[in-house]
Amino acid sequence: RVCSMCSGFLPQLTRSPHHRSVLCNDPDMADIPTNIPVDTVKLRVEKTGVRRIPAEAFYYLADLRYLWVTYNAVTTVDPSSFYNLKVLHELRLDGNQLASFPWGALREMPSLRTLDLHNNRLSSVPAEAAPLLVNITYLDLSSNKLTSLPSDLMDIWPPFSGLPRSYNSSHKVVLGLQDNPWYCDCRISKLIELSKMAETLVVLLDQFLACSGPENLAGVLFWKAELDQCIKPTVLTSATKITSPLGSNVLLRCDATGLPTPVLIWTRADGLPVNHTVVQESPGEGIKWSIISLHGILYKDAGEYRCKAKNVAGTAVATITLSVAGEITTPEYPEGVTPKPPMQEGAVSPAQADSALASSAVTTRGPTVPPNATQPMTPTKKRPAIPDGQQRSSARMQQESQDGKPPQDEDSRVSGNDSTSGSQRPVIGSIQVAEENADTVVLVWRAEGTKGSVPLTVVYSPYEDKVKQTLTTEVGKGKVALEGLKPNTKYMACLIVKGGPSRRDQCVTFSTAEPAAEQPQSRLLMVVGGVACALALPLIVLLLCKIAGLCCRTRRDPREAELSKETYVKFETLSLKPRTSTTTQHHELWARRPPHDSERLLLCSRSSIDSQMTYKSESSRSEFLC
Repeated sequence: RVCSMCSGFLPQLTRSPHHRSVLCNDPDMADIPTNIPVDTVKLRVEKTGVRRIPAEAFYYLADLRYLWVTYNAVTTVDPSSFYNLKVLHELRLDGNQLASFPWGALREMPSLRTLDLHNNRLSSVPAEAAPLLVNITYLDLSSNKLTSLPSDLMDIWPPFSGLPRSYNSSHKVVLGLQDNPWYCDCRISKLIELSKMAETLVVLLDQFLACSGPENLAGVLFWKAELDQCIKPTVLTSATKITSPLGSNVLLRCDATGLPTPVLIWTRADGLPVNHTVVQESPGEGIKWSIISLHGILYKDAGEYRCKAKNVAGTAVATITLSVAGEITTPEYPEGVTPKPPMQEGAVSPAQADSALASSAVTTRGPTVPPNATQPMTPTKKRPAIPDGQQRSSARMQQESQDGKPPQDEDSRVSGNDSTSGSQRPVIGSIQVAEENADTVVLVWRAEGTKGSVPLTVVYSPYEDKVKQTLTTEVGKGKVALEGLKPNTKYMACLIVKGGPSRRDQCVTFSTAEPAAEQPQSRLLMVVGGVACALALPLIVLLLCKIAGLCCRTRRDPREAELSKETYVKFETLSLKPRTSTTTQHHELWARRPPHDSERLLLCSRSSIDSQMTYKSESSRSEFLC
């Protein structure tokens, strides 16, 4: 049957009159026709000028099972285009110009098993599409512009889904991923691993997938590609089960490793939101830890907490089960007193304990009775044991209830007038390391909003150590000393005020100093001192030798000292010839001595250093020069 309002229809009836197939292939058709018979089971819109699939374009075709809009010029698909196609089994949009696909529209097609997006312009598949493709058995994404696939998408198929290989082995999944510019890194590590498997429930249309990047892997087939620095995360928790008293503070910690560095996410098994303070830090590449702080835990905080570590190579989950200890007793009445009908609000059930603890008060109401009449005891709530062992007496609670005042818990009494005035809990800030050495560190802080001795717990441990150490002090002291620490070790310390909020700035990291004998400065000084001594010692010895030599020279014979003063003497020219005149005895003495004796006497008596006798001639007289 041909619809008169739509040209270009070439209807083809199947053997059964109730199964209608319609083909539209008019090249001049610009819009999806609206006069298609409502009992159509298979609709084919091929090789037309259609550029857009509008909203609810097929909503009246409730029996449509096969929809082919192939080899057109479609660039846009409205998210609600496939509304009311509950029984659609096959959707083919290949041969168009789609740059994106409304993956959320798959919710309108719960029976869909075949999705063909071959030969389009898709550049990515979002991770949110993974759970919507679980039932797809034929997915063709070939001949697009895909460079990677989300790890979550590969996790929905075996062997990454966790199902054994023997599970429903007849249920195969066919994937068409060829002719895409794949960038071979950790993001598609699972796809590369899948291509290397000989037996798997996932069948690739083309086994010879190749890398387009990075440069060192360009053109390399998947089954030959080797990826570096690609490690699936692993998660470790500080404990798997924790039981803590009602109203106490609890820290849950998990540590993860993997490459690239994983992301940590806290969730609850019951689906409730995690509305607690979470602190995370990555001390190095491939390592990350996270701590969730629960202050004043209530019954609603009990349950399973999941720490999920995720990177492009995979996902890992660890679970911590938290149990809250504490009971709420039922009302007690004295003997002989019959309880009246429940007209007062005093009995607290476990379901109401959270709000009762949060307000730290139990309101008691009862009917008005005469002063002399016997008034029945109103039900009271016993406060569960708290960590420091302090308990409230039931007599005091009863007295406060009779006085019309709400009973206060221990935290309220500790804080004094601060809690009754409605001021905020103390807040710790400006945490600093005031002093540190090899085994001791002094922490100082500034407290705001406190007037009394509010308990303060210091939780500290080595940076990667799972064993925590605690130290209790008071907020008002402003400082605390952590002793017995390991030298040359990185530590982390968190300050937690009882009943106060926990924030990231209440934690501080520090490193202890090295022992004095091992400090680099000491080693340097020892080396420099040794070199200086080796150089200075010979100089000192040489100087001492010089001094000793000078001292020895000063201790010479006195005669030599006296003669040294006469070293330079002026001699006169003496004649050795005998004189005739006898003026004095002295001249006669020289005249009578032989010349050689005169010479010897003259030289020896003056001790000249340099003496010589020159003879000018035989006729001239001799001269002695000094």
